[in-house]
Amino acid sequence: MFSITVRDHLMIAHSFRGEVFGPAQRLHGATYVVDATFRRPELDPDGVVVDIGLAAQELKAVLGALNYRNLDDEPDFAGVNTTTEFLAKVVADRLAGRVRAGALGEGARGLTGITVTLHESHVAWASYERAL
Repeated sequence: MFSITVRDHLMIAHSFRGEVFGPAQRLHGATYVVDATFRRPELDPDGVVVDIGLAAQELKAVLGALNYRNLDDEPDFAGVNTTTEFLAKVVADRLAGRVRAGALGEGARGLTGITVTLHESHVAWASYERAL
């Protein structure tokens, strides 16, 4: 299996419901380093997994819709704890939609999977992996 990974970052504010979250029940900020890994079993005719420039551009666009937002105010997330795990799935699913729409070019049609990892710090991160 071949893969490429592109990286960007995301800054949000949010709060959580539930005693398990302790002080994070109050509004707080989070800055994530975000990795998106695209996979396929064979390289495309140009010898690449996917155009790295397009992959980086689409990751930036997906994150741009969330960046500098208070997720508590976003209708899409009403009633949801926007945990790191949850946000990794949101980013992966939105990227998958862009792949299906052709935003990563014709060569991306051979992609079979994507993994999105949100790094909360140098010692903690969460990932979501999905098929395409």
